[in-house]
This record gives sequence, C-alpha cells and structure tokens, in this order.
Amino acid sequence: MPRPVLDLLLLPDWLVPVEPAGVLLKNHGLGVADGKIVLIAPRADALKHQAKHVMELPGRLLTPGLVNAHGHAAMSLFRGIADDLPLTTWLEKHIWPAEAKWVTEQFVQDGTELAIAEQLKGGITCFSDMYFYPQAACGQVHESGIRAQITLPILDFPIPGARDAAEALRNGMRLFDDLRHHPRLKVAFGPHAPYTVSDDKLENIRVLADQLDAGIHMHVHETAHEVRQSLEQRGERPLARLNRLGLLGPRFQAVHMTQINDDDLELLVTSNSSIIHCPESNMKLASGFCPVEKLWQAGINVAIGTDGAASNNDLDLLGETRTAALLAKAVSGSACALDAHRALRMATLNGARALGLDDQIGSLEVGKQADLVVFNLNNLAQQPVYDPLSQLIYTAGSACTEHLWVGGKQLLESGALLRMDEQRIIDTARAWGEKIRTGQTGTSA
Repeated sequence: MPRPVLDLLLLPDWLVPVEPAGVLLKNHGLGVADGKIVLIAPRADALKHQAKHVMELPGRLLTPGLVNAHGHAAMSLFRGIADDLPLTTWLEKHIWPAEAKWVTEQFVQDGTELAIAEQLKGGITCFSDMYFYPQAACGQVHESGIRAQITLPILDFPIPGARDAAEALRNGMRLFDDLRHHPRLKVAFGPHAPYTVSDDKLENIRVLADQLDAGIHMHVHETAHEVRQSLEQRGERPLARLNRLGLLGPRFQAVHMTQINDDDLELLVTSNSSIIHCPESNMKLASGFCPVEKLWQAGINVAIGTDGAASNNDLDLLGETRTAALLAKAVSGSACALDAHRALRMATLNGARALGLDDQIGSLEVGKQADLVVFNLNNLAQQPVYDPLSQLIYTAGSACTEHLWVGGKQLLESGALLRMDEQRIIDTARAWGEKIRTGQTGTSA
C-alpha cells in the first residue's frame, strides 16, 4: 500500500515532543497532512515519504506551539501607561479610568491584532484572552489564523460593551452559539475575580458552564490583600468560597494564585483545577510568588501566562518561562526545581490541558493538530549547544522564533508574519498611543 503524500516534512536537528516527558529526539522528521501530525520518525525513515514541501532545519529545535494561558490582549495598547505601582493603585487609579475613557470595540480590535502579531512572532500558537468586547477579539483570531480561548468578562458593575453582567452573559451566549464549531476558537466564562463578582452571578456562571461544558477563567488569590479582605468580609478565603459555590473542577482555571496555604492546596488537588502562573506580572506588581514546585509535586496542573502587556510589559512567553523556572528554584530553595523539560511542558501541554485543548494541541503526537514552532539555535548567544532544550529555556527569547504553523498552516516564515501587515499594525498602535497620550494631558489630538 503506497504511503500518503505529506503536505510538509520538517527535518530539524532536534525535536522535543513534550509527551512522553523528558524526551529529546535527534535527527528525526515530522510529517504533516491535512493540518495534523501524521509522522514522527528517524530522518532516514521520514525521507522515504513523499512530501510536497521539505524543510531542512540545521541547528533548529522543533517544539509544539507555545500556549499563553492568560492575558488581556487588547491591553497591549496600554503598554507602559502606568508602571511601578501596586496592583490596587494600578487598577483603580490608572487602568480602570483609562479603560472607561478609551476602550471601544475598535480599541479591542486593534489592540488584539497587535497582541496576536507579537505572540505569533514569539512562538505562541494559542492564547487565552480575558477582555471587553470579546466578539472583536474573536474576529481578530479568526482572521489571523491563531488559536485561542476567548473568555466572557463578567463583573458586578458596568463594563465597556455591557451595562451589567446579564447583558454580558446574553452577548456571550450568542458567541457560544456562533462559534460552537469553529476549528480554532473556544469560548469560556471570565468572571474577573472573587472581589468583583457576587455569589448569585458566580452561581449563574457555574450553571451555564456545566450546561455548555465550558471553562471558567478567573483571577484568584492574586494578592495577600485579596485574601485578607475576603476573610474580614466573608469569613472565608476566596478559593474556599469558590469551592462552596461549585466553581472548582477540571474546567476551572485559577490565574495567579500567589497565596496558597495547605487548605487551598487540598482544594486544588481534590478538585483537579488548573493554575495559570504569571510570574513577571506578579513580580512587577509585587503581588507575591506562586509556589510552582510545591504545586507540581502535589500533582496540580500548572500552566503559564504573560498576563497583559500593561502589567508585564511584553508577551514573550519564552522569557516568561525562563523567569518561571528561575523563580521556582529561588522560592523552593532547590536548584533542581522546574527543570527545562518541565518548564517547556508548562508552556505547552499544561497550558493546553488548562484550556481543555490537550487532546488537540500541546505536544507533538501523531493525530494532533500541527501547531508547531521552529526555534533557531544558530545565534551567537546560543553557542555552543550542549543541551538544546536548556538553551531554549535559559538563553533564547522570542527573537529565536523562526517558523510557526497553526493547524498545519504557516503563519510565520523566517521571522516574518505571512497573514498580517506588521508595519500597518505598528502604525495603528502608534496612532492609539498618540491619541491616548494627548488625551491624558488635555491637549487636542
């Protein structure tokens, strides 16, 4: 029986499948057909297959596409607007007023496009977004070719695009219906945080999430103040409250979790909830440190996110993963904590699992979607290469990203975006920056 013709055959020096864990394959080929991975084999065997396109990749490392499990994409247009401030001041005195003044559907469209372009150039093939006007973000995901989970923002007070939580949910239900069969878009619920969403709304979200088998993505235990305030006002920790309301479970995505005691740990383990770790944002806002190694050892799924560019200030997930690996060692007091293989797993398969996509993406396995990224380790700062995966985690950054595919469709070639106009995106972002800057000073645009 003749072998099927491959659409694409990649021949890198090194390939890290992520699953099985801890494996580095040398001189192997990966074949793609109909948008899926159909072949992983030693180079000599891979070359026996006919392919429409063959890419020789000397000095390159092939991995699954990175998964940015938490962010606020459109906030890229607020990059650098309010730095060096604690979270409460940052939010209440700067970010929320700026959002009230400037956030429109066009703002979200342009900001999301900027974020998608930056993420693609950094090796990210899938991201989770929590922001206003989610329908605008969905449009940019559809056009760009990236994969995403878009969450519906829900708060107790009016937000851009919705007068109240009921309207936000009504708009969201239409998105669920419209995108039910979209190949790259998944909709989830995004209640902002325990301190901004009341019990009745959280219970409503839980019922709808159960009915739709949808994820719940939420900032939880981001600061010690949040936990202390909940104890004073409600007599229980935020995570315990969410558990009492029935929100915790395999679909629950707890973002930040810098404050974790033994009771919290037990709830996370027994509920099989996921944690999204955002180390650079947490450090910049002095929010605290998520005890990543302790969570790993307890068997909790820990993914990684950049958070928004207004609090990071970049969307470089490789850089974020390096920070996470170093911070895990410092927090745990062990140089062996979060080694390079586990760090990459956190940025790929763990992220896919948190978003409920691990049956489709996150590892290089036959049958999965061909969400792939090629990193160039031929650069000056990566020499010499003893362990390519260690080089990726500890010396590489987004600039090492060379080629990228989502569902077998190439979106980045030799560092250049294939479906997006990078200069136009830069010009649009600059125009927004000038508009916001002059508006803040009270001068005319």
